[in-house]
Amino acid sequence: MTHAPVDGLGAEPRARFLDLVAAEWIKLRSLRSTWIAYGVTALAVIAFNAGTAYDTYTYWAQRSAADRADYVRAGIALREAFTANAAMVMMLALGAIGALAIIGEYSTGTIRTTFAAVPARRSVMAAKTVVVTAVGTVFGAFVAGASFVLTQAILDGRDAGLPMSHPGALRVVVASALLAPVCAVVGMAIGTVIRHTSATMIASVVVILVLPIVFTEGRHWSAVAGHATLYQSWSRLVEVGPRRTDFPWTTGGAWTVYAVWALTASVLAVTSAQRRDH
Repeated sequence: MTHAPVDGLGAEPRARFLDLVAAEWIKLRSLRSTWIAYGVTALAVIAFNAGTAYDTYTYWAQRSAADRADYVRAGIALREAFTANAAMVMMLALGAIGALAIIGEYSTGTIRTTFAAVPARRSVMAAKTVVVTAVGTVFGAFVAGASFVLTQAILDGRDAGLPMSHPGALRVVVASALLAPVCAVVGMAIGTVIRHTSATMIASVVVILVLPIVFTEGRHWSAVAGHATLYQSWSRLVEVGPRRTDFPWTTGGAWTVYAVWALTASVLAVTSAQRRDH
């Protein structure tokens, strides 16, 4: 005859999701290389933006009066709040950091220990996705906010800076900030599927950087495909003034692309570990 365990003795409690999130956070914060990567990326992105603004500040006197007036009236300062070069650097770096968040465990074999301790693989990957997204969001908010404040402070020296209340300014900051967590989750999803460092890095570069360049505005199908990429969506959200193109699209469509990429990458990251053996 068997007896039920008294007061829960002999029954191992299931890990709560918040416990899994806490465990993944401990893993991430304990890796010095992760914070070095975030730090170097932040410095590079802010430096790109500040450097562009400082270049405008330095050569402002060489502009004609009409050119200066057009610069201010058109809100060109918003383009320098977060430049295309800075966006590319951040996208590539966050994609790599997100990928390494999972590839590191597969390469060292610690993922076996994790899944042995918590057989609910989807819960583990969901917790990892939450942590990567949260850290990426905080990072993106800091970098985008710091870039805006610094660039506009530099341009204020020539009375060309814009406040956050200027039309479109908040959208530039939010779109640039959210680019970080989305790319991080995309990188993690690619890493979960491929599970090899070099192949994952190549795939991340292709998905994040190469595809937006390949798809041009020359043909309708190519324009639509390009609009579905993260970089072109960011470009649409931060653009200043009317866009001259044969195939225009809305900011609402660009925000939708952000959401679809984030949701698809999250689902892929969570379900891939369940369907494949580690």
